[in-house]
Amino acid sequence: MLSIAPKEVTTGELHQYLQGAVGPRPIAFASTVDAEGRPNLSPFSYFNIFSTNPPILVFSPSRRGRDNTVKHTFTNVKATMEVVINIVNYNIVQQMSLSSTEYGEGVNEFEKAGLTMLKSDLVKPFRVAESPVQMECKVNEVVELGSEGGAGNLVICEVLKLHIKEEILDDKGGIDPQKIDQVARMGGNWYSRANAGLFEVKKPLRTVGIGVDAFPEEIRNSMVLTGNDLGKLGNVEALPSEEEIKDYLEQYPKTARIVLKGDIKEIHRQAQLLIDEDQPEDAWKLLLAK
Repeated sequence: MLSIAPKEVTTGELHQYLQGAVGPRPIAFASTVDAEGRPNLSPFSYFNIFSTNPPILVFSPSRRGRDNTVKHTFTNVKATMEVVINIVNYNIVQQMSLSSTEYGEGVNEFEKAGLTMLKSDLVKPFRVAESPVQMECKVNEVVELGSEGGAGNLVICEVLKLHIKEEILDDKGGIDPQKIDQVARMGGNWYSRANAGLFEVKKPLRTVGIGVDAFPEEIRNSMVLTGNDLGKLGNVEALPSEEEIKDYLEQYPKTARIVLKGDIKEIHRQAQLLIDEDQPEDAWKLLLAK
């Protein structure tokens, strides 16, 4: 058996061991606003429910291990003492992952991830309209667990109002675990789907994806591509050049014939197959071909 004293390994190594061991972890998709009212959206898997009366949720936007900086969510909750916790299901997992990209201060992750801002009733942060359950919260307390990289910051939230989509309810009015279709974090790139088991989502943290807001309107509003498809497309760092598109069509004449027919739905369906095969760069070459 491998036995480890935390002080004997690096913070990064300990982080991997802990996240690999403690899982699956539910995801707090936290919506906040900064002191100027600018929206921010970010996921956190150090999260759970800790009390029903009063209804208390706790999540932790930890200090970054590599440089000891703090996340915008942490700064925002300390400034406003409000947050909306949105539950993540499989339908939005790729968009959720894209929102974890470290965009600059003031960048709206709702727009980058192609998610819809829904006005809250009691707090300033927006809800994620696509989330099956949205919880408006006031922040009772923020407990800083340390000052070094990797230290957690416990955001203790009290739920003021819940919003639950009726389509996830069973015939008795409770939440149906099959219908809500939640996802949870494991170690590394791995996730668990509550009703289907393990799957992998590539982390976007080391790249800055172009975001869904950079898409042509025809693609952003596709009748074929799903939110998860858009999330994968939005994680590319740059769109292909005209020369790259031309080379791609010359290499795949069958694809070129599909483009010539001009059937937008068929083009989007073929692009979706490429996305499913984890080839978003090629999907873009098809989508942007003329």
